[in-house]
Amino acid sequence: MPRRPPPEGGPPLLVACALGIERFALRGGRGGDRTPVVTLRTGMGPQSAERAMTKALRPGAVTEHSPVIASGFCAGLAPGMRPGDLVVADRTRDHRPGAPEVTCHDNDMLRRALRARGLTVHTGLLCGSDHVVRGAERAELHAAGAVAVDMESAATLRAAAGPGDGPVRPVAAVRVVVDAPEHELVRIATVRGGISAFRVLRSVLPVFFEWHRSLLLPRR
Repeated sequence: MPRRPPPEGGPPLLVACALGIERFALRGGRGGDRTPVVTLRTGMGPQSAERAMTKALRPGAVTEHSPVIASGFCAGLAPGMRPGDLVVADRTRDHRPGAPEVTCHDNDMLRRALRARGLTVHTGLLCGSDHVVRGAERAELHAAGAVAVDMESAATLRAAAGPGDGPVRPVAAVRVVVDAPEHELVRIATVRGGISAFRVLRSVLPVFFEWHRSLLLPRR
């Protein structure tokens, strides 16, 4: 079934994250910007992310036609990554064998704007997982081409992309590294030692707003 056209003025931005502390950081970073935004806490894991996104994008919902950013924390896979670094995915891939990749077509502006703020930005494949990745498995994912891993981004963007029979929805995944090969946490959910990562996540929402506004401009 074709999707209905978006309401006049464009739909709100939908920012999806898994954890309460991620939602707290993202909501706390609004400042005085009046960009319409819905911050959705999906819960942990790919199944929870897919269920929450399917509900948020259902026909008639205020976010039915929204551009989607999957955000929050992630595990960096490349040597030299540090907590507080950013990952802007150029594509995501689900944890299931043979799952197709989702390409993030509109993320150049995100990378430029984040780097202009003095932040360290990595780009590449953001891999999905259904569990916390450690040790040898982390190295295997990096050897397979991934720069970072988390449990929700791939499922979020797969649900947002839909079956492919309607207009292409702008999607992006912007994650803050909270642990890395040389800075591994005991549990990601506690964000222990991730103060710098929290501060970075709190600071990125204005860039998300810029991205959202750029999507509403006429394309040349």
